[in-house]
Amino acid sequence: MKIYSWNVNGIRSVLKKGFEDWFTATDPDVLCLQEVRAEKSQVAEIASREGYYTYWNACKRKKGYSGVAVYSKIEPDAVNYGFDIEEFDEEGRVLQLVFPDWVLNCIYFPNGGQGDDRLDYKLRFYDAFLENSKQWLADGKHVVTVGDYNTCHKEIDIARPKENENVSGFLPIERAWMDKYVENGFVDTFRTLHPDTRDAYSWWSNRFGARERNVGWRLDYGFVDAALMPNVVSSEILSDVKGSDHCPICLELEPPFLPIPIKKSDEM
Repeated sequence: MKIYSWNVNGIRSVLKKGFEDWFTATDPDVLCLQEVRAEKSQVAEIASREGYYTYWNACKRKKGYSGVAVYSKIEPDAVNYGFDIEEFDEEGRVLQLVFPDWVLNCIYFPNGGQGDDRLDYKLRFYDAFLENSKQWLADGKHVVTVGDYNTCHKEIDIARPKENENVSGFLPIERAWMDKYVENGFVDTFRTLHPDTRDAYSWWSNRFGARERNVGWRLDYGFVDAALMPNVVSSEILSDVKGSDHCPICLELEPPFLPIPIKKSDEM
């Protein structure tokens, strides 16, 4: 099963740059999109696709902002459009597909670069997401999370670490949360399979020819819970795919997934 994830930085923009041809050629089992920046009704030509169950979560607070979408050949048992926390759900950042033994999160994590309030929002969103993920594990479901995390975890994940240590996306407090995420049993599949690979980025500024010079950041990740890692066949960054300031990533999993123990509450 191949799961692709791509921050398209505007679905209407990427539609003009070969997106549909790429979709057809790639033929993903699941495609997760972030920052679609459109209502479903505004992109009728791509909002549904033969052979796929399609889910769309546009931003309610501000039109043309944020938003995520998922195309899946596999029908989920249920779909959640957030964490049931209004301040986070209204920005259209989450689609959660619930399957019998696993959960797929397509998430556009907040950018913390617009001031202290947004950095605080980003960190609280991170914590709400982690609590949600831990609850799914406690309920016996594996958790797969793909998307734009908006943070580089390690120095190897960014071209200019020293120059960006005071920039949101590489702040110590953001990187510390990534540490906490890993400590809670979630695995960065790309870095685990490619521990020493350098110059592997998924986002480049549109300024100063950054992409041509490969001065980038690795902001897009495929994380799984540790118990699912044996089922990970590959995890790749598709840096040759153009059309957005981000490139897609691809996570390949091999079902079936072994069950994980369900944690019983103290009252049981």
